Amino acid sequence: MGRNISVQDRMAMSANTQAHERIDLRTSPEIKDLIVRAASSVGMSVSAFLLGTAQERAKEILSEKEMVTLTSRDWRAFARALDDTEKPRPKLAAAMKRHRDWQKR
Repeated sequence: MGRNISVQDRMAMSANTQAHERIDLRTSPEIKDLIVRAASSVGMSVSAFLLGTAQERAKEILSEKEMVTLTSRDWRAFARALDDTEKPRPKLAAAMKRHRDWQKR
């Protein structure tokens, strides 16, 4: 389910974004040690590791919450219902095109 992002990609994500906001965290010594060890093992600072990991997970969560997944049968029924409309729906057609373009990425 998860997507693998290379260490270089994670570092680029944090390097290409100017930081203006701050997030403060409190944790137990055990969790801090775990995070420090993991960040060190991939050659990243703790901040870059936490931001990269949190950003990746946030995108996954939002993608799951904002995307509707249909079976092939349901998709065909949905498409037929759209095709059977009596009048053109330009906004709907534009949304479908954006969705198809997004899927090609």
